[in-house]
Parts: sequence; C-alpha cells; structure tokens
Amino acid sequence: MQALILAGGRGTRLQPYTTVLPKPLMPVGDYPILEIILRQLSYAGVKKVILAVGYLGHLFQTVFSDGNRYGLEITYSLEERTLGTAGPISLAMDRLDDDFLIMNGDLLTTLNYKALFSYHQQMQAAATITLFRRNLQIDFGVIETNHENKLARYEEKPAIHLDVSAGINVMNKKIVSRYVKPAEPLDIPELMNRLVQDGHPVFCYREECRWLDIGHVEDYRAANELFESNKNEFLPQTAFEDQNSE
Repeated sequence: MQALILAGGRGTRLQPYTTVLPKPLMPVGDYPILEIILRQLSYAGVKKVILAVGYLGHLFQTVFSDGNRYGLEITYSLEERTLGTAGPISLAMDRLDDDFLIMNGDLLTTLNYKALFSYHQQMQAAATITLFRRNLQIDFGVIETNHENKLARYEEKPAIHLDVSAGINVMNKKIVSRYVKPAEPLDIPELMNRLVQDGHPVFCYREECRWLDIGHVEDYRAANELFESNKNEFLPQTAFEDQNSE
C-alpha cells in the first residue's frame, strides 16, 4: 500500500499555534499528529508515503527525513501554490501506485487502513470515501410549518445525525488521472462528483472507529485528551514495543 498525505495547508483556523508550526506537526501527546499517522500506516502495511507539502515544507523533511525509522519510504512533493485537496495528485502522478490512499495529515483516528484499502479493491472502485458519523446538536428550537404556515412540528434542541467525509480516501490512478491536470487547483468533492457524473463507481466505507480533525482550537484540545486516554488504541504497535522493552 501507498499513501499520499496532504500536509500543505496553512492551518489558519488553528492560529496562533500554526504561526510557528504547520498543523500536521502540532503535538498530540508525545508525537506530532502526522507522526501518529505515519506509525499507523506503517503498522497497517503501507510501504511508501508521499508528503504533499507547502507552508513551512522544509520542517517536514527535517522531522521525518526519508521515513526509515518508521519502516517507510517517504518522499516529498512541493506545492508552489495552493492546489486544493485533489490538485496535489498531479504533482505526484509519476510516483503513485495503481491504487493509493490520499488523506489529510491532521487527523486523529483508529481507522483500519488495511480494511479500507481491501474494500476499495474488492469493489473495483474508481474512488472510495471514508465516512464518519457526526452528531450535531442544534441549540435552538426547530420549527416546521405546513403549506398554510401552520405549525407542523416543534422540537427543542434536536440532534442531527450526518455522514461526513473523514478526509481519508482511496483512489484508482488510471481513472483519476483523467481528471487531475498538472498544477491546476482541484478539490476532492469536485473530483468525486465528476467521477459519479461520468459513471465511474465511487463507494463509501463505514467503520466504527475514533476520529477527530484538529482544525479548530477546541478540536485540538479534545484530540490531546482523547489520545492520552486511549493511546494504546491509536498506537497499538508502540504499546507492544514498550512491553517488549521492559
């Protein structure tokens, strides 16, 4: 397996923290969050990783080097301008496998990457989107009316349940390459919609797991608490190594 990790964003929603560090290098527990991802990918059987970097990109090479200490082969792809979430594929096209993971570099999750990848190949998908179930609490009374403007339903502070993108996908290089143009900005939602419109199979993958995006300050704090309380779930291989070293 191979992964293309998107790590080029400026992380403006997480300022002032990201004034000094790119968001994927923000510490969660004892590790940069991207290191947690790299350790998980290696444990899942990923051999090659391409880091798509931009803002403060040199810091990633300083921290992770060639990836040897994680059992990975890490190479780098530099965005000279912002290309969105799918555009960076074009810069790494000549290095990508037939099927590859593409994911954000600021996620804290216990997702089974191997199971996701196997599902994608089993379904012979053009692309596979990982979903996560989010419960959104509405802080107001929600009212529905009928066509005569009479009250039909009144619910106080309801919860809405939605499937959201987890920022982790698998794509087929041969099919996706037709849509990703060199150095042209493109976002993953637009790419997925184009694939569907042209009749290519795009599947969705669901799995019970933990998941957090550290895009906001409150999410970042929650991620640290979640990781410290459940470290063995996020890094089971590290727990195994610690036991063997005792």
